Amino acid sequence: MREAGGGSIYDLGYRHYTGPRLGRPHAIWAMYVQSLRSIFGIGRPLSSKIGPWLLTGAAFVPALVQLGVASISTGELDVLEPHDYYAYIQIVLALFVAVVAPELAGRDQRSRTLSLYFSRAIVREDYALTKYAALVTALLCLTFVPQLLLFVGNGVALDDLGTYIENEWTDVPAAAASAILICLLFAGISLAISAQTSRRAYSTIAIVAVMVISSVVGMTLVESTEGDAGRYGILVSVFSIADGLTFWLFNATPDPEEPLAKADLWGGIYALTALAIALACLALILRRYRTIQA
Repeated sequence: MREAGGGSIYDLGYRHYTGPRLGRPHAIWAMYVQSLRSIFGIGRPLSSKIGPWLLTGAAFVPALVQLGVASISTGELDVLEPHDYYAYIQIVLALFVAVVAPELAGRDQRSRTLSLYFSRAIVREDYALTKYAALVTALLCLTFVPQLLLFVGNGVALDDLGTYIENEWTDVPAAAASAILICLLFAGISLAISAQTSRRAYSTIAIVAVMVISSVVGMTLVESTEGDAGRYGILVSVFSIADGLTFWLFNATPDPEEPLAKADLWGGIYALTALAIALACLALILRRYRTIQA
């Protein structure tokens, strides 16, 4: 009978972790912060910072121009009205999400690290919702922050700050509400597209195409189609939806020659449409990450 082979036991010094286990909430917060840093290229090469920061700077240009004029003017002079601000930066917002959303959603797919995320405390829904929240937060930096800067700067430039705040304070909640809806809309569309593929170039092109083509189709329907089909056709346009809800929340009236005035829809329809599209896109994002192979 053969003797069993001898064996050796080595003490490699491994020890069980006995420290605090921070759990799921901390994991979600850490991923949110890391996603927000990634959007602006913080902690990444210079090439990852150029696009996001240039576009962020471009979003502040109208506010800075207004503040420059206000600082040298002896009275209240508005280069642009608050309800027009988002119309000036819509292209900037579209380019911003086209640049950052494909990287935010596709990088982990390309590097095949999703399995590492899903094997930890977080679940797939946590991952999707955290990425969405991070992109919405980044977009708020490009939308609401310039409007807030504009409001404060205009007030400081005037002699009677108290009177200015008393007369214009309603612009702040209107700017906040319109910024949130616009950010939910743009973030939802861009992430719903980007989550479908790991190819960054494909996602970028698709996002720009959806933004531009939808706007062209919506305006064409208003101009060339009679009746309700033409009026409600403007809801196809992402940019027109953003304009419509902004005018409604600021209680402003568009120019009679603009497609919004020709459509003549109740402003709340634009806000409800933006929210519906955002929720539909979020459902697509959640479905994608529930079924994606990690």
